[in-house]
Amino acid sequence: MKVQQISLQQDNWYEKASTLNIEASLILLFVSPNFTPKQDVVNHVITKYPEAIVIGCSTAGEISDITVKDETVSLTAIQLDKVTCRKSSREIIDMNCSYKSGQYLAKDLCTKGLKHVLVLSDGLNVNGADLVSGLKSMIPNVSITGGLAADGSDFNKTFVINNNQIVDKTIIAIGFYGDNLKVGYSSKGGWDSFGIERLVTKSNKNVLYELDGLPALELYKSFLGEQANNLPSSGLLFPLSMRLHEDSTPIVRTILAVNESDQSLTFAGNIPEGSYVRLMKANIDRLINGAADSAEGAKKKVEEHTELAILISCVGRRLVLKQMVEEEVEAVRDILGDKPSITGFYSYGEIAPFGEFSPCELHNQTMTITTLSEC
Repeated sequence: MKVQQISLQQDNWYEKASTLNIEASLILLFVSPNFTPKQDVVNHVITKYPEAIVIGCSTAGEISDITVKDETVSLTAIQLDKVTCRKSSREIIDMNCSYKSGQYLAKDLCTKGLKHVLVLSDGLNVNGADLVSGLKSMIPNVSITGGLAADGSDFNKTFVINNNQIVDKTIIAIGFYGDNLKVGYSSKGGWDSFGIERLVTKSNKNVLYELDGLPALELYKSFLGEQANNLPSSGLLFPLSMRLHEDSTPIVRTILAVNESDQSLTFAGNIPEGSYVRLMKANIDRLINGAADSAEGAKKKVEEHTELAILISCVGRRLVLKQMVEEEVEAVRDILGDKPSITGFYSYGEIAPFGEFSPCELHNQTMTITTLSEC
């Protein structure tokens, strides 16, 4: 495997993109929604590498090496020498299509030698938890990682890149095939829970209506104080920790939208009735340590050195860390060492298993790391 990683700025993107000099089989483009010539970049890459698979998505910040930038493109060209890959994509009508879309993608990719699946999805029109459940139902023994596209903290419109198309309401999955692929992955948070645990008494998939019999939005606002005036974006600073039952590992859920008329909260993933939730708040040191823990987890799965690390971190983490945001990327570099190229983006949801023997889940507010190499 050979990897070439470049950060493209609006004023000199063509010159930098022209320096690509490997025989790329796969190209990842993590693109700021405010990067104006994005279609020109896509067209240039397709022309230069007509046989390569080109995928990507919009972001809430682009990760290139140990930097976090805005209004750029994090371009990563990957030359696979011993491993093959194949793309599948699925357009959706609305969130209700998420589970079946996951099944479709998994079934399409599930041929002999499938080792890993990388997923990039529209971030606003997809129920990420249902998407993951659909994928797992068809390929329960295959590792799955990825994330949901973002639009800064605007929650207005996200997009994915599907070869030469820049589109919304689409999910893309890449299957990697062959025993020569080495994959590492991990997902860790670092948020602190506070307040009492509350029972979810009324919900419908990812829409939460009542907690302990009280209107969910009203109760949530009571905790936020003045921050409630800035919902839904301020909700990124106060996610919920959810556990399905007493013995389950908590999963973090982040708000995507609020509805004043029915006092509901819409989340990136499901909040089932009968589950328990607690409010969470940020601890900067713990967030940075969580990124380092995620790197340690990903590193443990790969005995040999890794060539590429794909970091997908939550927009909420970036809003909390602010000018310190690069410290969580630097923490990952410190653990993984100088060798791997690092790319990635800030997202509306992260997809990964908790650990080596855990099922894949949709996460929020985590640093999710996927490492790839050939042996």
